[in-house]
Amino acid sequence: MSLEAILGIMTELNHIHDTLLDMAEKKRHALVHNEVDRIMQIVTKENKLLRRLEEIDAERIEATGAFLMEKGYKPNPRVTVSDLAKIIFTIEDKKELIDQQKRLLAKIRDLRELNQLNQQLIEHSLSFIDYSLDLMVGPPEDEVFYHNPQQQQSSASKRMGVFDTRA
Repeated sequence: MSLEAILGIMTELNHIHDTLLDMAEKKRHALVHNEVDRIMQIVTKENKLLRRLEEIDAERIEATGAFLMEKGYKPNPRVTVSDLAKIIFTIEDKKELIDQQKRLLAKIRDLRELNQLNQQLIEHSLSFIDYSLDLMVGPPEDEVFYHNPQQQQSSASKRMGVFDTRA
């Protein structure tokens, strides 16, 4: 009975990671097309799913502990799926558990890659914004440039941008 609970939890983990993959793809599209409101909606949904993942992880630990006690082992929250597969003797159950694990690991890897791509897109966008601001307003005042200490720098020449911001 406990193995079925673990398999059910693995199925739910796979489902949530499918949803996260879909959201990461939508987020990439929204980032490319500068759809800020859509990005905020996606991030909100992702946060809800991440909270659900925490809940499922607690359920997984509980189900794993129950399964280990059922088999006569001491419960351990650090037991991996590979460890569980070693104490399952039914070939079908072992195969199903390992298949679920492989699917989940593949989805996690894909999700990690998509999130890295999205992170790079965000960093490029921020770099472009900084560059655009520097062109329009000039570099930040706190940047250090060499100037002759004998000469006073006028306040009008502190920021030299493309546009006259005093107008």
